[in-house]
Order: sequence, then structure tokens, then C-alpha cells
Amino acid sequence: MKPVAALAALLLLVASCSASEPETPPVELPPSGAKFDYQVGAVYQPEAKVKVVVRDRGQFPVGDRYNVCYLNALQTQPDPMDGSLSWWKKNHLDLLVKDPDGEPAIDPEWDEGILDISTPDKRGRILDIQKKWIEGCKISRFQAIEADNLDSHTRAGGAFDLNATKEFMKAFVRHAHEKGLAVAQKNGHELGDSGKKYIGFDFAIAEDCQANGECGPYAEAFSEKVFEIEYTDEAFQKSCSDRGGKRSVILRDRNLVSYGHPDYVYEACPSA
Repeated sequence: MKPVAALAALLLLVASCSASEPETPPVELPPSGAKFDYQVGAVYQPEAKVKVVVRDRGQFPVGDRYNVCYLNALQTQPDPMDGSLSWWKKNHLDLLVKDPDGEPAIDPEWDEGILDISTPDKRGRILDIQKKWIEGCKISRFQAIEADNLDSHTRAGGAFDLNATKEFMKAFVRHAHEKGLAVAQKNGHELGDSGKKYIGFDFAIAEDCQANGECGPYAEAFSEKVFEIEYTDEAFQKSCSDRGGKRSVILRDRNLVSYGHPDYVYEACPSA
């Protein structure tokens, strides 16, 4: 082949590869140690110094902040949203874990159904459904997603294990990254460094890690990209003493009620 023809063929091959394999857009990560607010329950205007806000995917983000879109990746959403227990029962009953009586297994603490990710086929079908919600977070101008209930295997009655969770979340994170969204590992300290290295999580949101003695694995995997929520004053004060200034740590009421409610609690480490 003549040199000119060879060069033309090479350029055509490169162009063909580029067309079939589009580059993944860059994802924006939250600023380390930034003051944040956790508003998965009721929403309200955050304090002026708050730079990172977490809200449910059914809510709107806050302008001029880093916004994280909460999505219940492995269990059902609250009514009346798409993805609620009644929605899954009506549209995709076979994708819910069943109890010994053949009824949907329920997480008793939150009254949520558990999504059945036991096989590659079911994992693919569930992700295909959730892709619309992931893309909805992007359209709403969130910068990241918080993927909840990574410990659902402990409530699934043996239907699936942690390895199935890893495989599902790896595909989930890949799709979110393709849409330009970062993804936070929500709890799941038992993942160790596989949350970052294998699944691909970008940062972590950890609840009660001080109270439960679980903060170490998050720091080892994500360094300062950990956003910690404590629900007791004793654990919060100890965490501020140990990590305040290096990580963003807040104290919140467990029901995450709105500002102005008598049970509302919000406090950040003084240096956050």
C-alpha cells in the first residue's frame, strides 16, 4: 500500500474508533472538607456557608452549590414516586425479592421493598429502569448521585450477596459517569477499598460511622472525600475532635425534618 493510502486508511480507522467509543465526560467532585447539609427528608434553604447539599431526586437542587441527588439504588422509593413499592409491584413484580410466602420482602425499618439483583439479567433490567432516574438527576442539574442501601443483601434472605451488589453498582456507576455525574458510596464500610477501586465510587457519605466505629474504611478508601453525618451529640463531638477540619462532619436529627420544626437539629464542626 502506498504511504498516502496507508495514512488515509489509518486516519479512517482512528475516526471510526472515535465515533464508536465517545469519551466519557469529566465528573465534578465535591470540595474536600466543605460544609454540607443533608436534606433527604424535608428541604429548606441551607445556610450561606453550606457548599454541598444532598436532596432526594424528586426535589430541586440549590443554585450555586454542589448538589448530590439521592437515589435508592437497591430498595424502593417512597410513594407516590416512580420506583415506589406499589410501582414495582404493579410494573415489575418479578424484580422484587420475595419472602417465604411469595410476598415482596420488606425492610422493616424503612418499609421498603428490596430489589432483586441476584442474576445478570435482573441487574440489567433494573439498571435500565434506573437509567431514566439517573439521567433525571443530570437534567435537574445535580452534580452527583448518592446511591443508598448498599447493605440490602443483609435483608434479602439469601436472595443475593455482596458480590451481586458490587456487580450492579459497578454498572450503575459506569452509566452515571457516562452522563457526567459523580457517584457517592452511601455507607457500606464493608466494601473496604473495593468501593473505590472496583465499583468506581468517587467519594463517600457515611452515617453514624463514629457511633458505630466504622470511619476507618472510608478514610482509607476516599481520604478526605468523606462527608459524615452523626445523629447523636456524643458521636458528633468525638468526630469533630478526631477529624474536624480534615473532613466535613455534621450533626442532624434522625428524621431529617425541616428548619423551624421543633425536632430540627443541624450543626457542623466549628472549622467546617
